[in-house]
Amino acid sequence: MSIAMIVLIFVVMYFFMIRPQQKKQKELNQFRASLKKGDKIVTVGGIYGVVCEVKDDKLVVEIDNNVKILVDKSAVVKDMADTQR
Repeated sequence: MSIAMIVLIFVVMYFFMIRPQQKKQKELNQFRASLKKGDKIVTVGGIYGVVCEVKDDKLVVEIDNNVKILVDKSAVVKDMADTQR
């Protein structure tokens, strides 16, 4: 009886905690892999910008007129379309 309860707890934890987190991480990795020039992004640090150039694992992001920064792809969390209503 107690082994069945432990197994049930792990199954519930998997479906309500682990599986959704894995799905979210997979979607984020696909988003980062599909970035291209002209995409609007937000970084982990809260910097909003537009992708100017895509390198292997880095992006050149324009944050203002003629102000460009080099950002690691892993620092990109979402696109700005998600933040606008």
